[in-house]
Amino acid sequence: MALEITDATFEETVLKSSKPVLVDFWAAWCGPCRMVGPIIEQISEEYEGKAVVGKVDVDANQEFAAKYGVRNIPTVLVFQNGEVVGRQVGVAPKTAYTEAIDSLL
Repeated sequence: MALEITDATFEETVLKSSKPVLVDFWAAWCGPCRMVGPIIEQISEEYEGKAVVGKVDVDANQEFAAKYGVRNIPTVLVFQNGEVVGRQVGVAPKTAYTEAIDSLL
């Protein structure tokens, strides 16, 4: 199950993580987000213990979406040592996300 990341937990969960972190910025009303959601859930199970996989609801948590220039959703960002090292805007195949994580492991 992907972590529910909020503005309050973002710094601790994402920026201070010693593991690679994949963050899906999404919203409940977004059709393409609902297509990416199950992929993110699969990845969270497959990479459990190796990477952190989470979701940020941009309607409820706007601080970090704004900070990282998330203008379109879904946007998936990949972090390593608190820095953005990958960005995928829109729907992409699962391999686009897993390859980004694999390159950091």
